[in-house]
Amino acid sequence: MSNKEPRGLGKGLGALLGESRSEDALRAPVGYLNKDIVTARPRLTADILRVPVDYIEPNPFQPRMSFDQAALEELCASIRVYGLIQPITVRRLSDTRYQIISGERRFKACRMAGMSNIPAYVREADDHGMLEMAIVENVQRENLDPIELALSYQRLIDECALSQEQMADRVGKKRATVANTLRLLKLPAKVQHDLKVGLLSAGHARALLGIDDADVQEQLCDLTIKNNLSVRELEALVRKALRNTSSAGKEHTYSVLPDEYNALRRQMAKFFTNEVTLRRSASGKGTMTVKFASDQEVAAFLKAVEAFKD
Repeated sequence: MSNKEPRGLGKGLGALLGESRSEDALRAPVGYLNKDIVTARPRLTADILRVPVDYIEPNPFQPRMSFDQAALEELCASIRVYGLIQPITVRRLSDTRYQIISGERRFKACRMAGMSNIPAYVREADDHGMLEMAIVENVQRENLDPIELALSYQRLIDECALSQEQMADRVGKKRATVANTLRLLKLPAKVQHDLKVGLLSAGHARALLGIDDADVQEQLCDLTIKNNLSVRELEALVRKALRNTSSAGKEHTYSVLPDEYNALRRQMAKFFTNEVTLRRSASGKGTMTVKFASDQEVAAFLKAVEAFKD
């Protein structure tokens, strides 16, 4: 969780939300303590296992050459409070060796936080067909929380190279339903945690997506839990928050990004430590900002572009 000072909330909104953080007493880290520690021969699974930190090694093909220390410490602090919301993905090399496929930054932060076992998806091989079936089977379980469901959808897109439309067909859902579920992963770690452990409903979480300020989202989350607000009551607060922000001169002129724009941002983020930002107006105009931390990051990105051209 960030230790930064809260940003301005707009005229009157600070008084509306208050500064109470007493709801933190209700929170316990998501530790996946009910999951098994990986055995010598784990089966290919879409479920989560706990892998000893000493068994895990970085991916030698990781394009990211350096990690921002301040951002790592911030993620570490968040993991200490809420646990690791999104497990890493590893592939098995031997009985006691696992190599990171995705999530090296999360792995480093977990190690900094002193975790002895790290929640991970374990893959035996690169058989996309088997992996796809395993994940789809997992999605069809009835006891998945909204964040587990969103993570499963994201894995189908990232690891099985499926579009949202293809993935929706696989799981028997409408594309709009899938898109709304995936949007939950954009929420701050605190809100994702509260949704995962049942302090917040999916309806509440979707209402919070109407605001793009993480600090306001977190404060509205706290207020919802403290006062047991209904979804409609929270939606009314969101509308009021937006009006107050607008009246303070912060017009929300940018539209929700199309899926392909978000896919581009995720791909770009694989090469750069700092956040890649994309903003697009309703007319289709916008900006993309890429801040690189080193020449090595730019070189790795250019190498990937040249390989794609070939």
